[in-house]
Amino acid sequence: MNSKINALRDFLDASHSVYHAQDYIAQQLQNRGYTRLLEHKDWNLVPGGKYYLGRGGASLIAFRVPKTTPKGFLMSASHSDRPSFKVKENFELTGPYTRMAVERYGGMIIAPWLDRPLSIAGRVMVETEDGVRTKLVDIDRDLLLIPNVAIHMNRQINDGYKWNPASDIMPLIGGKDTQGKLKALLEKEAGGRILGQDLYVYVRQKATVWGVDEEYISSAGLDDLECTWGCTQGFLNAEESGDIPVLCVFDSEEVGSCSGQGAGSMLLPDTLRRISQALGLDHSRMLAQSFMISADNAHALHPNHPEYADPANAPVMGEGIVLKYNANLKYCTDGASASVFRKICGKAGVPVQSYHNRADIPGGYTLGRISLGHVSIPTVDIGLPQLAMHSCYETAAVADAVWLEEAMAVYFGSTLEATEDGYILK
Repeated sequence: MNSKINALRDFLDASHSVYHAQDYIAQQLQNRGYTRLLEHKDWNLVPGGKYYLGRGGASLIAFRVPKTTPKGFLMSASHSDRPSFKVKENFELTGPYTRMAVERYGGMIIAPWLDRPLSIAGRVMVETEDGVRTKLVDIDRDLLLIPNVAIHMNRQINDGYKWNPASDIMPLIGGKDTQGKLKALLEKEAGGRILGQDLYVYVRQKATVWGVDEEYISSAGLDDLECTWGCTQGFLNAEESGDIPVLCVFDSEEVGSCSGQGAGSMLLPDTLRRISQALGLDHSRMLAQSFMISADNAHALHPNHPEYADPANAPVMGEGIVLKYNANLKYCTDGASASVFRKICGKAGVPVQSYHNRADIPGGYTLGRISLGHVSIPTVDIGLPQLAMHSCYETAAVADAVWLEEAMAVYFGSTLEATEDGYILK
């Protein structure tokens, strides 16, 4: 099997929470010689230097400084959060059984979560003599399950059932004697008394490659860990650029990017400004020569329901990266930004497809539009075609994931120069 896909599977299986995804990427960066920066410290940046920073344990920005004077920023933006169930602060519901109190995070498909092994992962804040420290936790075993009601008691289950999030989705922990044991297990895992927590339920099924020709990959969190992986690998494997390549992996996209570390925060504009200041560059001129690729997965033509797609703009899994368009600018792609991305994909030998929503089925918006509110630069919205978006187990094509990595390596290794009537791509 393709070693790149094995690497993608490793990333997916290690990223059971947004915090674990950020930690995984940070480890890759450190292994490739990147220096961690802290926002509350001075930054001493040098030509040829490689750097990264994080915020909230969930968002990450990495960048490289070229040896020559840079022209602008070449950016990508993806996100590592996913729709899930967040564990409530006081999570034990007692009675004949012990259940877990949870609430929905993001817009999810509820039904697939039932009747399958689950566990919990995230971060906890542990008490120490000097204050608190953050600890990642992942209970790596089958721990929970949300049981369905038997069809004998719910004859309408196959007729379009409306799930009640206050009663239908509480995971089963154990019997009445289980009370207190899960908290003790978490504190043992964390190594101390827990003072705060950000924990999420995750599906235990690992990423798998399948199909007659092993052409498909299924996993939890493909939206948007697949794009995050492709952008990260392309960033790490790119040749030297005359611009400053900037890799952005944000949290909170699935709930509107409204956190202090989301695309709607000041994390990106503050970081870009500090880079310019540390290198003695004119920040406004840098932005005027910059470009962003907003990478978030796209809806593929559904094999059983082609009627939900625009007939002329319905991408198919395994046929290339998707350019995402919307006349009302929910996606940022326009003719100019699309032409730049097509040029990049042409240099990489990668196929490109187009996506528009069907006119009577409105879609959402993603990172590009949100980032534009703070960093107004030419932006293209792209993604990889997938099925079952926002299910707990999604499906995409192996080939598309590899193509994204190859296209992003060309992008991050390019130098982009804005002209009066277009762009020069070197």
